[in-house]
Amino acid sequence: MDQGKQTDMVALKIGDIKGFTSRLFVRDTFDEMYVREAQVVTYNSFTIDGRIRPGFYTKDELEAGNIGEFSSWKVIRPLCFALIKGKKLPGSFHIEFAAGPEMVERFAARAGGNWRADMIKGLYLGVRYENGGLLCVTGTSLAVFTLDRSIEQLWDDTVKAFLKKNEIIYSEE
Repeated sequence: MDQGKQTDMVALKIGDIKGFTSRLFVRDTFDEMYVREAQVVTYNSFTIDGRIRPGFYTKDELEAGNIGEFSSWKVIRPLCFALIKGKKLPGSFHIEFAAGPEMVERFAARAGGNWRADMIKGLYLGVRYENGGLLCVTGTSLAVFTLDRSIEQLWDDTVKAFLKKNEIIYSEE
């Protein structure tokens, strides 16, 4: 992950895997998130680096499409869905999501106090399916050193609220 202060994380075990994967691959539930990396293992192992390649888009295309450092899940989702659909379950998949700049701005404003978006290097959500189980793991990376763990707790609570809002059943590991 990024340089900087890496912090604690929370692992959330998903109870209804079929319902979750429908929200993940078919619906737009996670479309606001950006993809750092995705890996899908079926008959082959497919790895997608979510980082936008410099020079692929023109400056006008970047501005018009509000394209940043990483591709949105909305763009990557159809590719991943095409890899997993079929009669056989995938062997595994892993998706490393990151909150986009707008989400980080809103999050920092909600955190209050002295928190600013430039103090938060990343807000992450890892989704991992393997051995018949599915976990969501939260993570944060800060650009500043602090002993205050409130920002990590707020991100954990934000992810839990997101899951509840989308009727995704989970238990803490």
